Amino acid sequence: MATSSGYKKLKVAVLMGGKSSEHEVSLKSGENIIRSLNQDRYDILPFKIEKDGDISPIFVALKEEKIGVAFIALHGKYGEDGVIQGILEAAGIPYTGSGVLASALGMDKIRSSELFIFHGLAVPKFFAFAHENFKKNPTSVIGRAIQEFGFPFVIKPSDGGSSVGVTIAKNTEEAKTAAQNASHFSRSLMIQEYVRGDEVTCGVLDTENAPIALPPTQIIPKTGKFFDYEAKYTKGATKEITPPRLPEQIIKKIQDAALIAHKVLGCSGFSRTDMIVSGGTVYILETNTIPGMTETSLFPQAAKAIGISFPELLDKLIDSALKKKRK
Repeated sequence: MATSSGYKKLKVAVLMGGKSSEHEVSLKSGENIIRSLNQDRYDILPFKIEKDGDISPIFVALKEEKIGVAFIALHGKYGEDGVIQGILEAAGIPYTGSGVLASALGMDKIRSSELFIFHGLAVPKFFAFAHENFKKNPTSVIGRAIQEFGFPFVIKPSDGGSSVGVTIAKNTEEAKTAAQNASHFSRSLMIQEYVRGDEVTCGVLDTENAPIALPPTQIIPKTGKFFDYEAKYTKGATKEITPPRLPEQIIKKIQDAALIAHKVLGCSGFSRTDMIVSGGTVYILETNTIPGMTETSLFPQAAKAIGISFPELLDKLIDSALKKKRK
């Protein structure tokens, strides 16, 4: 379709929904993106992937529509873990965000944590275990966690996002229930030391010259003890302070850690790294290779803090995808 100026609009497919536990969040991200994309510049085609549906027809349709770029608004498994990225690579369709390897590493909290440690970043102590082994001998797993960390400790799926399946366990019974809950989302689980401190997150945006760290955001949940699913996606459930009320040197540490995490994983386009600041140390929790793009999401808020509107941010991500394709 051509504009009134005579140039051809770029066909942008917005991929949303998907088969993960973050299906509803993805729909909200996708709908917000569709509302905000510049209709004078783009021909926008929504592609909703059903939670239990077959994704193969979507990619047949993408090829038939001669899509210029796919805007990935999928979160969690099958959307943020390299699967969709691999199919788009094979189809020769440019797409927003990180490539196959960076996406897979970002989703795998065990591998990414090991990489962060190797590159000198602080990570809460943790160990991984299979849920099958936990079912056979829960006492052994919980006993190890008590010995290494003491209560409370964090139990979560080793892959996934939006804090789905994450629990802070304060006693043995809570730990057993938490492991069972986490097992609904992954067969591989983690027990992690609970670090008390300030919850922060910091986005990184690729620019023409180099990635830049956005102003960090300090997160103070009003309803829960940590930044869980409800706190992330319920308006008014958290107090979010951008930039955080922390010393300048700590803010610099947060931004440096986010940039290192982005580069270590090989992210492109954008990323957002969640952290805990405790006793002057910045602990990395995880890096999201496709941050949320809902009305309450933190990445757009951080971009807005430095004068980048949401439509402008979308333009930058699309331009980055096209530039990556040209390389």
